[in-house]
Amino acid sequence: MTLKAPGGRPLFADWKFAVGSIAIFWCIYVGTLLIRAALGGSFTGLISNRLPTICTGIVLTGCIYLAMQAVDDNARIRVRASIAAIASLVAAIGQALLIIATAPLRQETGEEYRVEAREGAVIIQQGNEIRIQRHSGEQPMIFTLPRIDELDETDKLRVTADAAVVWFFFFAAWSAVYLAGISASQIQDTRRRLAEAEAAATAAQVRALRYQVNPHFLFNTLNSLSSLVMTGRNEQAEQMLLALSTFFRTSLSLDPSESVTLAQEIELQSLYLEIEKRRFPERLKVEIDVPDELSEMRVPALILQPIVENAIKHGVSRTREPVKVTISASERRDGRATLSVHNTIPLAQEDRPAPAGTGTGMTNVCERVAAHFGNRAECRFGAVDDGYRVDIIIPIEKA
Repeated sequence: MTLKAPGGRPLFADWKFAVGSIAIFWCIYVGTLLIRAALGGSFTGLISNRLPTICTGIVLTGCIYLAMQAVDDNARIRVRASIAAIASLVAAIGQALLIIATAPLRQETGEEYRVEAREGAVIIQQGNEIRIQRHSGEQPMIFTLPRIDELDETDKLRVTADAAVVWFFFFAAWSAVYLAGISASQIQDTRRRLAEAEAAATAAQVRALRYQVNPHFLFNTLNSLSSLVMTGRNEQAEQMLLALSTFFRTSLSLDPSESVTLAQEIELQSLYLEIEKRRFPERLKVEIDVPDELSEMRVPALILQPIVENAIKHGVSRTREPVKVTISASERRDGRATLSVHNTIPLAQEDRPAPAGTGTGMTNVCERVAAHFGNRAECRFGAVDDGYRVDIIIPIEKA
């Protein structure tokens, strides 16, 4: 069973960071003791005197961590900092009281502090004993300071307050580092989840746009198939069914959110055009011009299919004259490539009104291109002198 905090998150999910930061802080503290021992004094005595403080301090730092675990992750940083400040103050007071309580148990370390006054006197402190040597040859004046346990209650309270202030800043410093660390982690996690959500939204958009293609294409193809059956061209209808089966088996096996090479996309369009050639064997002429150096560039799967379909619908189906559909690709100087679909329109048919349509095909293409490549891509289409042309300009990206 996993323990949960008020916000529903697992408790102690960041325990590794907490333990690591606590260890670093107390290693720094021990390091300062080692430096102090190296400057003079008994290393063993210094460490043994500070050992209760170190052990208790580690436990108290862990208690501050536990106190902050009770706060919901969604709470404002000000609330979390307030909890940390209160816990640090309580821990500091506890640490100060421990120092006062264990003071009588400390052993002498032999450390000696020597200061020469301006008047020439030498002041030497060793433990609780202070010696003042005014002139050489004279007996030094010796004073013995009272131990902490020998102070009156007011002095003990003052010493406790002084120690608590020092330790409060120590615990508060660790709390600040901990809060900064988890805040940075939360920000990074939020950015990661936003990036994942954005990627998922883009993938969903691409899937939705991609799935618009198949019903649109199937509707027109079934109409063509129906016309073949009604006119008694059963053999051509059977061949079209086989070609249709091959096309859908190939296209539906692709992941809608993935891309394919331009060579694979051209192969898919060739399958589609084979279906349409069986419908218009005398009228449809196809030309494909794709250089080898662009055959491996990545394009959204079936991105050309609605454009080729429109070329058939608005070009070939409007006339009994031959119509050429050209699929081409060319490299630009800016690191992008232009994919073009061009269909001719016979002169005798130029003045005939174009058949009405919903515009689904070109809208689909432009939206899919924008979803895949953003503002790096362009989508241009319109009438030209000898027909209609669609240009898709996309970055050249290879696997």
